Amino acid sequence: MRMGETAAINSPVASLVFPVIVKSVLSKVERDHGSAGQSLRAVLSRAESNNPGLMYQLIHQLAARAGLPPQNAALYAAVLRFQANVTPTEDSEYRITRTEERFQELNKKSASLKRILARIPDEITDRKTFLETIKEIASGIKKLLDAVSSVAEFIPGPQGKQALEQRKRDFVKHSKRFSNTLKEYFKEGQAEAVFLSAACLIHQTNLIMLTVKDKCE
Repeated sequence: MRMGETAAINSPVASLVFPVIVKSVLSKVERDHGSAGQSLRAVLSRAESNNPGLMYQLIHQLAARAGLPPQNAALYAAVLRFQANVTPTEDSEYRITRTEERFQELNKKSASLKRILARIPDEITDRKTFLETIKEIASGIKKLLDAVSSVAEFIPGPQGKQALEQRKRDFVKHSKRFSNTLKEYFKEGQAEAVFLSAACLIHQTNLIMLTVKDKCE
């Protein structure tokens, strides 16, 4: 495998292909084919777990075999659009089961931010609508960070607290990077970097949720 391919498989987008796109497709297969669909989900889940990024690589291999050029912008946009339709059940890996209000609020703010980011591909060409969406994203980022801070006191031990604080710092860093890609977009008009940066923010949101689950459940 070439270095560029390895980097792609390890990218945040690659980590989203299975939970966002493939899981959504598998849910439909399960509804249509019952136990056969459930067996397929189990097989693909194990394969992705043992080889992270496998589904991302498979999509690219299928496109190459079909003679289609790799379209990163199209894949990034697809990840975002599929995220808009992810159900709470499909997203359960990134939802906290604790019933306290603070944890449930964190679930809500996480899901809300991801839904707003998912609208970008369909709104980016409408400047007025997109500017309003950007305001919603900025508000969603702040609300998520506030919700994370509110559950920090539930994290036991200094190592757990440090782990969550590191996730917050990473999230803030990617939020600033997203803001910079927006500035470049309004100068250059290239949407691919915006789609990628939005997908990275979704990935960082998921990492925060996984960290809270790991330390609190």
